[in-house]
Amino acid sequence: MTYETEKPQPRAVLVGVPLDDEDESLAELGQLAKTLGFVVVDQLLQRRRSLSGPYVLGEGKLEELKARCESEVEAVIFDCELTPSQVANLQKALGVDVLDRTGVIVEIFSRHARTREARLQVEIARLKYLAPRLRKAGHGPSERMNKAGETSMELDRRRIRDRIAELKRELEAIAVEAQVGRERRAEQRCVALVGYTNAGKSSLMRALTGSQVLVEDKLFATLETTVRTLQPETVPKILISDTVGFIRKLPHDLVASFRSTLEEARHAWLLLFVVDCSDPDFRSQLQVTREVLDELGAQEIESRLVLNKIDRVDSLEPLREEFPEGWFVSAKNPESVAELRARVVSFFERGMVEEEVFVPYAAGRVLGRLRAQVKVLGERHSDEGTFVQVRAEPAQLASLRNLVSSEH
Repeated sequence: MTYETEKPQPRAVLVGVPLDDEDESLAELGQLAKTLGFVVVDQLLQRRRSLSGPYVLGEGKLEELKARCESEVEAVIFDCELTPSQVANLQKALGVDVLDRTGVIVEIFSRHARTREARLQVEIARLKYLAPRLRKAGHGPSERMNKAGETSMELDRRRIRDRIAELKRELEAIAVEAQVGRERRAEQRCVALVGYTNAGKSSLMRALTGSQVLVEDKLFATLETTVRTLQPETVPKILISDTVGFIRKLPHDLVASFRSTLEEARHAWLLLFVVDCSDPDFRSQLQVTREVLDELGAQEIESRLVLNKIDRVDSLEPLREEFPEGWFVSAKNPESVAELRARVVSFFERGMVEEEVFVPYAAGRVLGRLRAQVKVLGERHSDEGTFVQVRAEPAQLASLRNLVSSEH
C-alpha cells in the first residue's frame, strides 16, 4: 500500500535592502512569500544608499547570504526590484533561484486573477516584466536569425510587443462595458470597502452581506471588485463593494491594473477605510490608502475609518482616544457587525425627511416604483387614491411627485 504525501513547501530567505528613507521591516515581503507558497526560514538586511552594483549587496553581506543558502534553501527573495543582470549574478553566486519583489507580486496577481479584465491587465504586466529579462539563446553571429534578419531574442521581444498591443485593444473594449455598469450602479447607494490587503475587508463583506466571498489569510487573495447587497436588505437597497487591497511599492506596470479595480470606489457614496487595528503599522498603511485614492480623485467622497479586528487588541481605550470618530468592529462578532450595519444605514438616512405622498388611482403603477425606491412607513386609502407615508431624500420626493403628475 502506498500513501500520498504533501509536497514540501520551498524554503526561502528574505533580503531587505532599504534605502535611507525606507522602512526596514520585511513583514510584508514575508506575507507575499507565504502567499506564493514559500516558507520563510531566514532574513537578512543591509541598508544602502542605492540599489546599484552587480549584486546589490556589499561583499561581506553577499558572503553572509551565501552561507545561509547552504542549508536547504530553494530561493532568495529580495524586497526591491532587481535588474536582469543582478538576478543572473546573484543566482550564479548563491546557487539558488533569486526572485525580486516585482516578480513575486506579478506571479501572485497572475495566479489570483479571475475575471477577463483582471487576467488581461496582469498578462500585460507579466509580459512587460519578462521582456527585458529575455536571455539570448546564443551569442554574437552564432545566434540564429530569421528571414527578416531578427535574432531569436529580437523575435521574442517583437512577439511580446505585438501581444501587449492586442491585449490593450481587448482591455479598451472591456473598459467601456465596465464603465457602463459602474455608471448604472452610481445611481444606487453604494459603500466601498477600501484598505490595505489583509485588513479584513472580505471578512466584513461576508458579515455585512451574507455572501460567500473568498476569505483567506493571504495577500491579494482576490483581485476583483465584488459588489453585494447589504443584508438584511433595506429599501432602497444599499450596495457594498469590496475592492482589491493596497500594498507598498506596487510594481509600476501593475499600477494601471490595480487602479482600474478601484474605479468602483470613485462612484461610491461612502468610503469605509478598513484597517487592521491590531497591526502596529496600520497608520502608515492608512496613509498609503488615502494617497492612492486622492490620486484617483476620490478625496471628495465622504469617508469613515473602520478599525477592524478589535478582538485581537488587548485594550481599545488608547485607540478610541486617538480615533474618536472611528467605527470599531470585529467581523467575528455578530453584535459588532450589526452595529456597523446600523451606522451605514444611519449614514444614508441622515438627510431624509418624512412626508406623505398622494398617488391617485389613475397613476397606480407609480405605487410599485415608489415602494421599491423609498422607505414606506405606512399607507391609507381614500376614494381618489392612496396616501403613502414615506421617508426619503427631498430630491427623491420631488422626482416621485413629478412622476405622479406626469402619469395622472
